[in-house]
Amino acid sequence: MHEVIGQTEGIKRHLLDQLRALYEMEPEADEFLPVAIAKVLAKITALCNREIVALVNRRGRVVQIAVGAAHATNIMAVPDRRSTNRLSGLRCLHTHPTSDSTLSEPDLSALRRNRYDAMIAIGVDPDGEISEWSAAWISGLEAGGHLLHHELREMPLSAAAQPAWREWIAETETILQLAKGTQEIAEKENVLLIAIDSGGAGAWNVEDSLKELALLTETAGAVVKGVLWQKREKPDLATYLGSGKLEELRLLIQSEAATVIIADDELSPAQQRNLESLLGVKIIDRTALILDIFAQRARTHEGKLQVELAQLQYRLPRLTGMGIALSRLGGGIGTRGPGETKLEVDRRHIRNRITEIKGQLEQVKQVRAQHRETRIAAGLPMISLVGYTNAGKSTLLNTLTSADVYAHDQLFATLDPTTRKLTLPNQQTVLLTDTVGFIQKLPHQLVAAFRATLEEVLQADLLLHVVDSSHELAKEQYDAVMDVLHELQAEEKPIITVWNKADRMPDQATINRFLRDTEPSVLISAKTGQGVDNLLQRIEESLAHTQVCLHLSIDYKDSHVLNLAHEVATVQEVCYDEDAIRLTLRVPAAKKHLFLPYAVAETGNGREDDIIP
Repeated sequence: MHEVIGQTEGIKRHLLDQLRALYEMEPEADEFLPVAIAKVLAKITALCNREIVALVNRRGRVVQIAVGAAHATNIMAVPDRRSTNRLSGLRCLHTHPTSDSTLSEPDLSALRRNRYDAMIAIGVDPDGEISEWSAAWISGLEAGGHLLHHELREMPLSAAAQPAWREWIAETETILQLAKGTQEIAEKENVLLIAIDSGGAGAWNVEDSLKELALLTETAGAVVKGVLWQKREKPDLATYLGSGKLEELRLLIQSEAATVIIADDELSPAQQRNLESLLGVKIIDRTALILDIFAQRARTHEGKLQVELAQLQYRLPRLTGMGIALSRLGGGIGTRGPGETKLEVDRRHIRNRITEIKGQLEQVKQVRAQHRETRIAAGLPMISLVGYTNAGKSTLLNTLTSADVYAHDQLFATLDPTTRKLTLPNQQTVLLTDTVGFIQKLPHQLVAAFRATLEEVLQADLLLHVVDSSHELAKEQYDAVMDVLHELQAEEKPIITVWNKADRMPDQATINRFLRDTEPSVLISAKTGQGVDNLLQRIEESLAHTQVCLHLSIDYKDSHVLNLAHEVATVQEVCYDEDAIRLTLRVPAAKKHLFLPYAVAETGNGREDDIIP
């Protein structure tokens, strides 16, 4: 059965029944303003003193109804929107409890954003009669992709027919279709950020956390129009924010024409459902936002599987009531990647898909294990780059190995891991792997889904923990990464802390303190190359135990050993004597046994077989 959404609390049941009856009303398809529908909306608006919005298709049928407050209604997103280069096929009718039908800027913004056929405001007098109506529709496209509109203002009810309205729509759609492929006409989503300041002892205060949330939002492709937080001991169990802040949030939604609210904490399914019902806009949380960014960034089949698994595990308990965030209403943040239509499938189907993905990721894990065994057999030490997102890991990989991977000054610029060979100054060859960036409040679904990838960290001989030394929360970011490494049980691995972006360093004294507190550590600039030589020296020192220096004497009939030495070791010196070939080489400790039968202790120069210091 069709439902009435929004702020329906306190409205008598028979009035809600009258609104529901509109879904079954026989259409008057030729009327621009459907008079019969408008009269019912006006009558109920006067009785409950609340704005009401209805979406009506081109056949004249009501497809959605929502109730707002006395002063504002959050305009709904468009069901089954077809394209940004076509109109939605829906007219948006909404009432004003005052007799004034003037269209506000949020009304016009909603018209452009949702590509409505028309936005119609109905002025309602105290007796529930329609005093006047005003309307606007998209009329063209100016340079830069901005949509133009035309208005009818303060029209009498007798002018409801407007015989040419279908011609207006046809002209508009022709303009939009001609612009397809040459103009970007989609508007970014307007987002409000909300948070709770519990006054905890943590290093991240609410303002710092919201700044990072704003960067994440911009990374996802939306525009932050405002922030709102409440100081309270803990979030409200039902609505996250208290009732007073919710009313303030409603006003902010209307004034900023916001279409999405993003909470800085993970919301419970009940909190998300209640907020959507009360506010009438899409509600997502920090976890869903990060998952959305990962869905945009995933390029490999493995990465897409991992993101899909994380999204499904997050969404499964939220299927009930997540109408706006999980449906196809307008797309945008929280709807990208797999699962855009998850309202239309049941829990059993979701669970089956989760099981299927886990099976595929188990195969990925086995393949990775085989590759890892091959690398171990080759005796090449493995180094993993770890660190906070946007700390410069990919830039460092490019600097050290000329990998040419994508590196940009944005959060989660790269997602899929990349491994390249690196030759150290002592000619030792190692494998260097870039891993996914971490972040505070990293969703546990991602840690679980990316465990197959993060196992590279567990198998590494050395971790390079890259930190953005120029960031005002550099130490807090360092601690956040160490927390994740602790969760992965990798904090006991040999770690070199690489304080990156020395070219932007604001405070030498602070960095000197960080360097002392995180030994072994080094200060570099991956962008300019400053300090990279020092870093390579530190890497050599840390990997010294993985290499053994041997002196060999090989009979000429065993010359195949020389070929083997060139394949699996670093040959430093070769001398062809009359009776034997004498070698000095560095060999991985795991390969030492291949050469021990030919090892000799030299005399007269104090050198013996030894572990490189």
